[in-house]
Amino acid sequence: MMSRSGILGAFLALAASTAVAAQAPKSAKPAKPDPRLARLKQEAASDVEGRAKFTQEVVDQIFSYGELGFQEFETSKYLVALLRKEGFTVEENYAGIPTAWVATWGSGKPVIALGSDIDGIPQASQMPGVACRAPIVPGGPGHGEGHNSGQGVNITAALAIKRLMERERIPGTLKLWPGVAEEQIGTKAYFVRAGLFADVDINIFSHVASRFGVEWGQPDGTGLVSVEYTFRGTSAHSAGAPWRGRSALDAVELMNAGWNYRREHLRLPHRSHYVITNGGDQPNVVPQNASVWYYFRELDHKNILALWAIGDSIAQGAAMMTGTTLDPTRVLGSAWPIHHNKPVAEAMHQNIVAVGMPSWSEDDIRFAKALQTEMKVEVTGLGSKPDSLRTPPKMEEMRGGGSDDIGDVTWNVPSVTIRFPSNVPGLPGHNWTDAIAMATPVAHKGATAGAKALAMTMLDILLTPQLIADAWDYFRNVQTKDTKYQPLIRPNDNPAVYLNTDILSKYRDQMRPFYYDPSRYPTYLEQLGVKYPTVRGADGSCGPKAIP
Repeated sequence: MMSRSGILGAFLALAASTAVAAQAPKSAKPAKPDPRLARLKQEAASDVEGRAKFTQEVVDQIFSYGELGFQEFETSKYLVALLRKEGFTVEENYAGIPTAWVATWGSGKPVIALGSDIDGIPQASQMPGVACRAPIVPGGPGHGEGHNSGQGVNITAALAIKRLMERERIPGTLKLWPGVAEEQIGTKAYFVRAGLFADVDINIFSHVASRFGVEWGQPDGTGLVSVEYTFRGTSAHSAGAPWRGRSALDAVELMNAGWNYRREHLRLPHRSHYVITNGGDQPNVVPQNASVWYYFRELDHKNILALWAIGDSIAQGAAMMTGTTLDPTRVLGSAWPIHHNKPVAEAMHQNIVAVGMPSWSEDDIRFAKALQTEMKVEVTGLGSKPDSLRTPPKMEEMRGGGSDDIGDVTWNVPSVTIRFPSNVPGLPGHNWTDAIAMATPVAHKGATAGAKALAMTMLDILLTPQLIADAWDYFRNVQTKDTKYQPLIRPNDNPAVYLNTDILSKYRDQMRPFYYDPSRYPTYLEQLGVKYPTVRGADGSCGPKAIP
């Protein structure tokens, strides 16, 4: 019987030849594959496997910081130091964003960019490996999206490929970057504006999932613009002379009422939501200023702009009705709808299939099923095989959904997103339950699998010039043939770097004692004293309380 590594090697040899043939133009003879490709892919996968402990430490370290968007100071400090130690040149404070950086190694073409988000979710602090609610810091933020895992995937893959590039004298440049404040859709359009991708040939983005796959075209999701409206009124004694006041809060509430009535008459795929960020000072003072923050989501640039215009008109009407004034609107973030590159996705899919899903242990499966039981969803455990290559739905069949500002990047350079299996199926997203697996063997194994497929795809790009040519042909002649990128951010808009300052000021000192110390503990679970897996007992008891 052939060994697992032998099967992988045979698959890679076949994939290396068929991939190049499939990607070559029909009018041209298929280019001969680089004879090193299959061998180096197998070696890269073995190298990544050998770095599993490194990957686990990166995943656990970022999890322990649990920082929110624009406040990822500990996370970025750690990653910048790590990358400099590995020989990368790092530019900090990129695009005027204090927690943004770009790390570069190598020289010449091709230039491969690797990105992944690093921010967390409010009130998502959670003990990992404990399949029930057990916050580390009650009320504190945490990685309830799993953004702690992607940089481990990217850096591990980059180090494996860097070693091969040095030894084999393969030209090219690696460029790593963080998705800062993705939950606020706050930065990637500014990265584009600052020129991060101006010289990039292919961009690959890594994102946590419970599945293992890649897609091409536009998925069923939305783009958006994030806008804050601020109204100005006149204060007065709320009881003694209310007629002398003009309530900015009344304007906010009327805008929300007007939007909610208009909502019924908007396109079905649209999504919109708001929070009141400033409702006044105290009840006995007529609020002289008040603000509301909206997300306007749609399937394409034209309809996003249309939604935004409706929001502006309703805000102006609310100001007129209340005798208040409307400040110039503030854009807090934006995202174009995503469009993934077909040739690169096809190459990556072959590598994902070659790697396969991680080998889950009995404890991993027991943990996943306990968490699914806790959430009252279908109890399926963990996935056993990668996804098929996802193809885009027809525009008329799309029903809308979430957004990611990686969309702006995809309209500026050929890009794909690898979704690696580091979380449990059936979770709601943006929730404390989505943090539970993210510093456990499930997250670690999924990140290692993702790093293998990523490293192998990087070799495809480095050693198969036809892949780059086909990627740009698709980008220019299919994706952008009739649609041209126009940023939703305006020339005078700047990143909202102040967001989440108050939350981290409140919780950071409480979170600091729980930062992971890999010099003392092999894993974060061991540092926290968590027995994996910890599940709800027959008596209904939940997991342990964290002790620093």
